[in-house]
Amino acid sequence: MSVGTIDRPERELMIVVVEEEPKHREGISALHRVAFGGDGEARLVERLRRDRLVAASLVALADGDVIGHILFSDLAVEVDGRTVRAAALAPMAVRPDRQRQGVGTRLVSAGLSIVQDRGYAAVVVLGHADYYPRFGFSAALARRLAAPFSGDSFMALELIPGALDGASGAVSYPPAFELT
Repeated sequence: MSVGTIDRPERELMIVVVEEEPKHREGISALHRVAFGGDGEARLVERLRRDRLVAASLVALADGDVIGHILFSDLAVEVDGRTVRAAALAPMAVRPDRQRQGVGTRLVSAGLSIVQDRGYAAVVVLGHADYYPRFGFSAALARRLAAPFSGDSFMALELIPGALDGASGAVSYPPAFELT
């Protein structure tokens, strides 16, 4: 008689999304380096923290390891001469071996809920034109905003309906983004 193996599904990891704590910072930096192939986004996160511009920073954890991160930061937006309390969504990363498993969706959804609860009226993102519209982001809405970016990858989302209503507006990214 031969003894066979029983196929069992690999243990599914429990993923939790929580606000960043200091103990997550090393994992966040390592994640951005792996996901983006360099130090640019990890340094951006550090500069936004240093300049105290973080509106919300969330991590996705699996068995305590950082497998995803999203950061929202204060962003100067003006429409028809009035200030709109807005946030920039950048950066967002998911560990390459955990992509296409809903981690990014959970991060974006949780982050948008938090910044809305914190009184932000709009969010702006420069990202994949086929990904962010599922959350309500619109390139058409962002076209009214003068910014260093344009095209279908530059999108905006109103967390408060009508927040970006007006003839024209402008976005001014802080120096931490190093756009100049």
